[in-house]
Amino acid sequence: MSTTEDEIEDTSAPLIEHLAELRTRLIRSVLAFVVAMIACFAVAQPILAFLLTPIEQSLRGLGDPSPVMQYTAPQEYFFTLVRISMVGALGLSFPIIAHQLWRFVAPGLYKSEKAAFLPFLLASPLLFIAGAAFAHYVVTPFAMRFFLGFADAASLLTTLVPGIDGEGPSLPVSDSGIDIVFQGKVNETLDISLKLIVAFGLCFQLPVLLTLMGKAGLVTASDLARMRKYAVVLILMTAALVTPPDVITQLILFSAIYPLYEISIFLIRRIEARKERELREAGVLGENESLYDDDTEEDLKA
Repeated sequence: MSTTEDEIEDTSAPLIEHLAELRTRLIRSVLAFVVAMIACFAVAQPILAFLLTPIEQSLRGLGDPSPVMQYTAPQEYFFTLVRISMVGALGLSFPIIAHQLWRFVAPGLYKSEKAAFLPFLLASPLLFIAGAAFAHYVVTPFAMRFFLGFADAASLLTTLVPGIDGEGPSLPVSDSGIDIVFQGKVNETLDISLKLIVAFGLCFQLPVLLTLMGKAGLVTASDLARMRKYAVVLILMTAALVTPPDVITQLILFSAIYPLYEISIFLIRRIEARKERELREAGVLGENESLYDDDTEEDLKA
């Protein structure tokens, strides 16, 4: 066998081993997802009831003693439960999937890189849960109360204000006109709740993403501080894309995400200060030297 063939075999063996390792990790991750999906499907109805709690409470608060949701296609309810099971399985199996990802990546990292990466791997699901909980317990009830109550507010205004409908004073009970009532579909209402949960959960990953980029040296705190005005526009555009088409939830998402941007700047400053302190202790940097831009506060606010 020639030298060239030996070199090819020597270099291909590690690649084959990595591919086999990747296949094993993927198979275990998929199996974990499938098992979690089956488990979630077994309790999909209670999960659906939990996800629909904000709209139920909103309807009861508006005077509907027994809220009803409907579906208009024979398969609609079944696929709604399947959809819930898939989303729930992703959350339930994430620790196993993250562990398999870590086992695949960790052998190629230095000890210091492992110590730096592991806290972010642990913080990511916690931040997602925080964002999802904020969406479910704060944003969704607020949005439901606003939009469902808007019809009642409009009706009440037409009834109480003389001439608002062009016909003079109105009576509370009328024998003409059409009553406009809410008849929600299960899949459409669930779609709003899931979109808000996923959108807030993902957007709450911003500190993890930016801090990892700062730790890798891709961005600095000064860069992020100078880009504040662009970050505001980008966050507003993201909120418009990932939330339902209404200004209220978009502003709520912006109000929740922008403080996380400022927190990211603070965390990166801490990382930079610790890195400079370690380099000074090692004698690499002098007392008056800095690895990063020495921007003044006025520059950062510009």
